Amino acid sequence: MYDWIKALHIVFIASWFAGLFYLPRIYVNLAMETDTAATERLLLMAGKLYRFTTILMFPALALGLWLWLGYGMGQGSTWMHLKLALVVLVVGYHHACGSLLKKIEQGKNTRSHVWYRWFNEVPVLLLFAIVILVVVKPFQ
Repeated sequence: MYDWIKALHIVFIASWFAGLFYLPRIYVNLAMETDTAATERLLLMAGKLYRFTTILMFPALALGLWLWLGYGMGQGSTWMHLKLALVVLVVGYHHACGSLLKKIEQGKNTRSHVWYRWFNEVPVLLLFAIVILVVVKPFQ
């Protein structure tokens, strides 16, 4: 059973992060767009992607919690505490994406496409650090 839970956790994490990688790219395009029809289409895409990504976040987190509490995976280990801190940052990033989307939808965007390009790199760095912590376990 453990292997099934771990496999599903990985699938939902990968799917969640795919959304977190793509959503800010839509924001880059929105920050550069001047055509109203294209802006509406991009906003529709962003809204749907954010909602779907939010749905994916819940089983990803629940399965991770199950692995941690149900099987004791990494309990008491420094690498796991660091990983959990990074997961909190990922959840915060997810919510920041939602907040930015609301501002863009309301026509209150103050960020440039360059800012969104840099913002888009955050989940890559977080995923990189999390995978290193889980696979290498540098602080046991």
